[in-house]
Order: sequence, then structure tokens, then C-alpha cells
Amino acid sequence: MEAPFANREEAGLRLAEALEEYAGRDDVIVLGLPRGGVPVAFVLAQRLRLPLDVFLVRKLGVPGFEELALGAIASGGVRVLNEEVLASLPSAAASLESVATRETVELKRREHLYRGQRPPLVLWGRSVIVVDDGIATGSSMRAAIAALRKSECARIVVAVPVGPPDTCGELRKEADEMISVLEPESFCAVGEFYQDFSQVTDDEVRYLLAQAARPM
Repeated sequence: MEAPFANREEAGLRLAEALEEYAGRDDVIVLGLPRGGVPVAFVLAQRLRLPLDVFLVRKLGVPGFEELALGAIASGGVRVLNEEVLASLPSAAASLESVATRETVELKRREHLYRGQRPPLVLWGRSVIVVDDGIATGSSMRAAIAALRKSECARIVVAVPVGPPDTCGELRKEADEMISVLEPESFCAVGEFYQDFSQVTDDEVRYLLAQAARPM
């Protein structure tokens, strides 16, 4: 059976149709999760005449057990902690600072790579549409939501072309609004829903963000 989305650009157009109510509003900003979410977010932002920025999230994994998260850091210097995990590990505080220092350096490197000298767009008091090319477990999106709550934005809208029903349902409880084009019962991986799911490069992310920063 042919995949429902030809590519990320088509997915962005389909998603934009579901978000028409936000078109042209000066209190709304679109944030793409790199790398795959940025091409989707770029098309959506262009179609709805909205500003676009990138929002990075880095998980803070326990050394030696990286799948276990101490928390996450995100764009804007935001840190979200998993208090339950921190309380269960005897050396968690030292591990946290070590991992956070390393991941902060990497996050800043990527932000500079993607954004260059352009300052981040202001999120305070605005409605934020945070976009990825799809979700599976939703861990990155959950970290993004938690970080965005600390930015004091007015409203968080999660927008993805595809995701499993259970994950989408969980995110609906955490975001103010959750928009998905498809929520198939049979779900193995995001890529199966795209005819072209080529890896997005850093150069492509940089190009799209530069294009979006040009005056409309």
C-alpha cells in the first residue's frame, strides 16, 4: 500500500489545513523540532503566514544507562528534571551536572549552527505550534512541552502528521491542543507513512530557517 504522505512538504501542507484558524495571527509562532520536524514546520509556517524558529531538546541520560532520563534541557536555557529518577539514584546530582554541562555545550553548538547570529524569537505570551514529522514514543515532544511551559508561552499546540493513537492521547493531556493528520492503529515507525523519508541534513535546516527569517 502506498504511503499517505509523498514527503515532509506534503505532510506540512496537510497539517496546515488543520490549523487554518491560526493563519496570519501576530500572537502565534511555529517551532520545528530538528531535524525532521523543520521541513514540515517550514511549509506549515509559510502556508499560514507565521514566523518560524527551531526548538532543540536534549535528553539528560544517566551515564551508562542513557535510556533512563534524569531530565532534559531545551532552547532558551530551560531545564526539566525527572525528580523520581533523581531521588532513586545515590549519585544523581553529580551525574546530572556532568551530563547537563556536556549536553548544554552540544545544544548551544547546534543552536548556533542552525540559527547563526539570529536571536531566538520571543515565546512569552504567544501561542506556540510545535511541529515534528511524526511521533512514536513521544519522549522528545513531552520534553519540549515541559520546557515550553517554563517559557510562559500562552498556549502550546502540538502538531504532527502522524502518530499512534495512545501516544497522541497522552500528549493531548499535556498540551493545550494536539493536532494530528493520521492516528493509525497499526504503527511501527514514522517513516512507513512517507514515500520519501530521506534524512534531513543540518544544511537543509539552516537553509529553511534562513529563508523563513526573510521578510514576508
